[in-house]
Amino acid sequence: MRVLGIETSCDETAVALVETNPTTTEVLAQVISSQIEQHRAFGGVVPELATREHLRNLPLLVPQVMKEANLPLSAIDAIAATEGPGLASSLLIGHSYARALAVALSKPVVGINHLEGHLYSPFMANHRAVEFPFVGLIASGGHTLLVHALGWDRYVKLGSTVDDAAGEAFDKVARLIGLPYPGGPEIEKMAVHGNPEAYGLPRSFPERDNLNFSFSGLKTAVRFFFDKNPQTRSDPVWAYDLCASFQKAVVDVLVRKSIQAVSLAQTGRLVASGGVLCNSMLRAELEKVCRDADVELILADPASCTDNAAMIAGTAAEKLEAGIEPYVGDDINPNLDLFTPEPNGDFARSMSKAIKIKNRQKQQPFQHGTVRAPGEIEVW
Repeated sequence: MRVLGIETSCDETAVALVETNPTTTEVLAQVISSQIEQHRAFGGVVPELATREHLRNLPLLVPQVMKEANLPLSAIDAIAATEGPGLASSLLIGHSYARALAVALSKPVVGINHLEGHLYSPFMANHRAVEFPFVGLIASGGHTLLVHALGWDRYVKLGSTVDDAAGEAFDKVARLIGLPYPGGPEIEKMAVHGNPEAYGLPRSFPERDNLNFSFSGLKTAVRFFFDKNPQTRSDPVWAYDLCASFQKAVVDVLVRKSIQAVSLAQTGRLVASGGVLCNSMLRAELEKVCRDADVELILADPASCTDNAAMIAGTAAEKLEAGIEPYVGDDINPNLDLFTPEPNGDFARSMSKAIKIKNRQKQQPFQHGTVRAPGEIEVW
């Protein structure tokens, strides 16, 4: 089965063609048009600019992918498009294009949840068939999420961010320091030369059973650092140490909560994806903690961690092969939910477990003391 995938949820226009085989799904061709340079001057993504770029690029990328695969459009069996979540105006371009192309070719069209694509991408990148159950970590510019995946369309939320996503925190702190957008790669470059123990920055929600994330306090701690230490702005060395300390604080929280989620969900497999997983320190720490805990870790290569169309096409192809009927909504949904509970079975039991975890979190109110001033390190 060949599926053409279209991804336009944010600031990358991506098109890919995949083909299933008896063991996995392979990418026949893929093209990604990045808009980083266009948005860098504004310090973040400008939705109207992103939409215009999608309109300009998408009609060019689809023929390019088919040319690279050396196949005509008639050779595809289905078309997949991101239905949400994402920027409404950006989603609308890819979703509308896919539906129109499906009508023109008389092919089925499948709407895919962007987050489900991220959950699947590490399997595809490692040329493996999807293996349920597993705990999925998604860490990107718009999402920080822990998911217990029991099967296609059967997902339990174990934890999520209550404010800034991890990638968003990288971007905001980079701006505070004076680094260009996107902040993640820039902070990582600086951190290589710094001491990660130089400044004691806060780690959110240290309770073992609390799998939620919060990076707003960490960002605020960096701002307070500038307020209390104005002399550092004229000293170039401080930036290396601050970037290293900030990066370590984010990595510590992501790694700790991921391994806790695996333990609480009682599964021995962690699947991690999203743009923040391009960070080499995060990848190394996840590999170490999973090795020590005898947990199987499935990581995509950095190129497959960021938004791409192969994960959208691959998810659609795997679901179609699993016998799930193709479905696409009449419209995009910028807030599309990944979690749709079933009334009984394993999913209900896992949902009950997740509810118990949430109840314990509610019984442990947020302590303002967890946001500490620089210099006051928290040990967990």
